[in-house]
Amino acid sequence: MTQSAKKPSDRGLAHSRSLASVSKKLRRFALTFPEATEDFPWGERVAKVRGKIFVAFGADPIPGGPMGLTVKLPESHEGALDLPFTKPTGYGLGKSGWVTATFAVQDEPPVEILRAWIAESYRAVAPKRLIASLPLTSARRPARARER
Repeated sequence: MTQSAKKPSDRGLAHSRSLASVSKKLRRFALTFPEATEDFPWGERVAKVRGKIFVAFGADPIPGGPMGLTVKLPESHEGALDLPFTKPTGYGLGKSGWVTATFAVQDEPPVEILRAWIAESYRAVAPKRLIASLPLTSARRPARARER
């Protein structure tokens, strides 16, 4: 079957595979930070630094299913919550700046924004010594520093 002859359900399946790919890329990015580790509390995937979660990815995206992540955004949570795919994290964590972003199979996640949020979340959770060791590349610099 050619690309143009794919059935709509085939296109949805292909896009859900891209959600899985985006999720995998974001997980790999999160694990590039100093002392970042992957863990599976509650059967869901998270990235931690020194035992503290800085990003929760939830369950891996499956065909036809959503993709999501939860991050701590002490500096940009108000702006993040203006976006249609975000909401304050439940269990009272939203009051502490935690934001959950969820994407349906037809959505295209804004990867660069999500990478910046992961970096901000790492900086919010990691010890100062580890933060000081980070290079100031655009992908890892906090949003405020980039605007200067």
